[in-house]
Amino acid sequence: MVRWEATTIPPVHLTDDAQATSSEELTQSSRGLKIYISVDMEGISGISGRDQTSNSGTEYGRSRKLMADDTNAAIRGAIAAGATEIVVNDSHGGQRNLLPEDLHPSASLISHNFKRHGMVEGLDDTFDAAIFIGYHAKAGAPVGLFAHTGSGVVRNLEINGISIGEGGMNTMMADWYGVPVVLVTGDNVAVNEVQQVAKEAKGVVVKHAINAQAVHLRSLEAVREDIERVAKEAVSAVQDKEPTRVSVYSVRLQFQNTLVPYVSEVLPSIKRPSPDTLEFSVDSMPDAYATIRFLYRWVRP
Repeated sequence: MVRWEATTIPPVHLTDDAQATSSEELTQSSRGLKIYISVDMEGISGISGRDQTSNSGTEYGRSRKLMADDTNAAIRGAIAAGATEIVVNDSHGGQRNLLPEDLHPSASLISHNFKRHGMVEGLDDTFDAAIFIGYHAKAGAPVGLFAHTGSGVVRNLEINGISIGEGGMNTMMADWYGVPVVLVTGDNVAVNEVQQVAKEAKGVVVKHAINAQAVHLRSLEAVREDIERVAKEAVSAVQDKEPTRVSVYSVRLQFQNTLVPYVSEVLPSIKRPSPDTLEFSVDSMPDAYATIRFLYRWVRP
């Protein structure tokens, strides 16, 4: 007969850092996690043509379902990692693409594009993490499916001297509130772009851009499995993040034509250093975001 001898296990004394980490993890676990998901359409798996991304397109109905399927995969992963509250913000075009009946029942939905902060409407410091689903490359990217910034009238956007796209701008908003961006999905160009700003974010490449129009699509089933798995990993590893803020946000917006700059230079604090370009500076990222969005979305000469 094999006899198992009882052994005395010495107590483990945690360092201050370890105690703090354990307390933080226990607090997150006990209260559950609140997750923000911003969903665009161009970077959704299975989408490869403009007839899929416009509500007048013949394939638009299918795209709405594809959009929901990628989103639901991220929601399932987040729930498996301990998320108890999930807010989804429809972030494409008119921003009424996701049908509530197609969305996972554990998530709530922000819908319609009449929003001050567009793709990150509703994001604040109460969230534990942010996830970006279906993102695309910025305007001017030589390779990247549906590459553009904002409504398509922008040639280039710079904030504090750094050229960024929608994903970069949205990451800067998350940084302002101290919310880590933990996952981004889209084509290979978009994922790489966002990870240049959201350096800790995991990425799921759902398709590979051959150029600005042609694309190599991955299996839908494999993509959804990857999104769910990586979302679970990313949310499971989330840690508190301090807000990242600077004293001045200097914005330079170069447009595809001169009409928007011509109309907008009459606004207080807006400068027009060249015919196609506007510049302004503010002291907060939310104000910078709202002004950028106003200029590209609502000024329509």
